[in-house]
Order: sequence, then C-alpha cells, then structure tokens
Amino acid sequence: MIPDLTTRRRIASRYSRILDRIYIHGKLASDPVYWAAAQAVEGRRLPLLDIGCGLGLLGHYLHDRGALDGYTGLDHDAHKIGRGRVAAERGGITDAITLHAADATAPQGVKGHVAMLDVLHYLPKDRQADLLAYAVEHLAEDGVLILRNVIRDGTWRYHATVLEEKFIKAVGWIPGGAQYFPTEEDIRAVLEPRGIRVAFRPLFGRTPYNSYLMVASREA
Repeated sequence: MIPDLTTRRRIASRYSRILDRIYIHGKLASDPVYWAAAQAVEGRRLPLLDIGCGLGLLGHYLHDRGALDGYTGLDHDAHKIGRGRVAAERGGITDAITLHAADATAPQGVKGHVAMLDVLHYLPKDRQADLLAYAVEHLAEDGVLILRNVIRDGTWRYHATVLEEKFIKAVGWIPGGAQYFPTEEDIRAVLEPRGIRVAFRPLFGRTPYNSYLMVASREA
C-alpha cells in the first residue's frame, strides 16, 4: 500500500532541499518497502535502529504511522544525516527521531527492531556477516529484523539491478558502489545459527529490479 498524497507531501515538505523533496515524494510513491516495514512491526511498539538510514525517511514514515517508541538512524554520510536532522527539526519530531553520522557497527544503546534497507551489498562479504551479527545483538526478544536487499539469484532482474548499481556508483550517490551481492544462503548462514527465524519474499514493486524483503525474529 503506497502512502497517500497528503502523507507524501507532509513528509517531503520537512526536507529543505528541493532535490530531496522530489526524491522522497517519488520514493514514497513507488517503493513498497515503507509500508512493508510498517506491517512487519505492527502491534510491537519498540524503538527501531535503522542501519544505513540515509535521510532518515523510514523513521519519518513509521513515526507518522505511530508504529514506534523511538527511532535511531546510523549512516556514514554526514551530509545526509545533517539534512535528515534538519527535516526532523522542521517537522517538530526531534524527540522521536535521532540520527548519527557513524559507522554502521558503532555501539548503540538500543534494543528493539532493526532495519537495513539496501545496505548489505555495499559491503564486502565478511563485513556483511559482521553487520548481520551486530543487528542480532540489537534485536529485542520480541523485535523484528527487517532486511531489504538484492539477492544474487542469476535472474534477469538481478542483472538489471547490477546495471543500476553501476549507474548509482557512476553518479556518486553511493561512493564505492556495490561490493558483494549476497545469496539467500549467505544470510541464513549468519542468522539461523543465532536462533533467528528468517522468511524471504519478493518486493519488486513497480520496478524491474531484484529486491527481496526479509523479515526475521527470534525463535520462540
């Protein structure tokens, strides 16, 4: 379910740069991951740690939905964090949204839900395992781990996504570009031995790209 026009305009208006407003309005209108994340945490009001949060858009959307008891976003891009902080100030929600320019595995005093949207493949394979382990450490007993990522499955969608990622690197939106596209087995190999129950499903939305949603939680 795509957020309605009023919601998209309200959230986008908090950002001071016109290019950010255009990006956010379009992202909310076309990307199903925000609604999917809200569905995943529905009825479990906990803080959420967003690893690789960018502009903090997930926090704004989930706050508008009344889905969280606080949001902490981490991203190494200090410019995006700065713009996200200004947006939270303009929206009058700095008490609910906290953003830090920090390494993805910087220690955080947060236990709750954890999100990583389109993050893993920008790291080498060994660092992906470390980051997944870090996410588990910050997962509450009744928390949900939400992961959206490209999965290396050899399909035409996968190859289309590889081309998109090369473009993203070329224009400088993600410095360094993609490093390793994980398989489903790569992710399960880290999470399942730690007692995390994992479920994958396609989340292609209105795009030709290889995008999967993983929702995971601790085994009962």
